Amino acid sequence: MRSSVDPQKIEQLMEALGKEARGPGCIYFTGGTSALLIGWRGSTVDVDIRLDPEPSGIFQAIAKLKQELNINIELASPQDFLPSLPGWRDRSVFIGKRGQISFYHYDFTAQALAKLSRGFDRDIKDVEAMYDRKLFSLSELNDCFEAIAPEIIRFPSLNADVLKSRVENFIDRFEDRGLEDR
Repeated sequence: MRSSVDPQKIEQLMEALGKEARGPGCIYFTGGTSALLIGWRGSTVDVDIRLDPEPSGIFQAIAKLKQELNINIELASPQDFLPSLPGWRDRSVFIGKRGQISFYHYDFTAQALAKLSRGFDRDIKDVEAMYDRKLFSLSELNDCFEAIAPEIIRFPSLNADVLKSRVENFIDRFEDRGLEDR
């Protein structure tokens, strides 16, 4: 069993990946890694990433660093579970550059939709934390859901009606609290 990941391990990972990669590319952090770096969680069990474009030599670096840093690194992002949201790269938040690698938080609107689709308590708390930190707006959440709704049929494990209900309930709950949309 690997140890839990904290912000210092993420920074070590970023530095090491920047040194080990043999070419340019982008790494997008999702889920618990974003939660750690922004500060609404203190640890996570794995580092979920999306490579786009894939840096040369990155898989050799990941295999090595998983052992050296004793962490789980998974290739996972919202677009593995939902249709890809239009404009996700533009909404992704730049973290920094290490060597030839640019690091980003994967689009928080997409992360929110993916977490709402799962619906676990921790996921809902993460969506609330993202919203409280103004990482997405209620209108973006609604607009992005509407943009992917016709494509949800391509994801048989998803129930479009359930996801729509969860999105609407989340929006209603925060609008009802009198919070202004950002």
